[in-house]
Amino acid sequence: MKHTCSHQVVHDLSGRPADRRAGFARWLAAKDCTDCWKAAREADTGSKEQWLAAKRAAEQEKATEWAKQFDMPPLEGPERILAWGERSRHQLMTAAHTALVVEGVWDEADWAELEEKARGVSRAGWWIDQRDADGQDVVELLDAAGEADRSTENPFR
Repeated sequence: MKHTCSHQVVHDLSGRPADRRAGFARWLAAKDCTDCWKAAREADTGSKEQWLAAKRAAEQEKATEWAKQFDMPPLEGPERILAWGERSRHQLMTAAHTALVVEGVWDEADWAELEEKARGVSRAGWWIDQRDADGQDVVELLDAAGEADRSTENPFR
């Protein structure tokens, strides 16, 4: 089989079910051969780390700007997860806005009510735990958030 890197490699597909061999062969042909893939991966190790750091910084900047624009309170929790929590809150609320307002039937009054509920959930870990949820589920998730997830005036809670 000829790979995209132009190397010819023989692959044993006998271990794959017969109905999946053709699809797997097409997938393999669209990839570099193992040697080229390993060489590219070793060369990219440093740049991948730099890319990820730049991506996280850009996400953090967007989350910080969003929190200021929509008057979201700072999150609470261990210092090491606060930035992650902010990014997770931003991504989840953006997904919710898209699902409920842009693609859904909500108006701005409905959305303002949901934003107010979101302001009440201040635990960074809660937002991180919900990071993989669908935007449509945010209403139910915010309603289900416990007292430990919400901010309080009591400093001794």
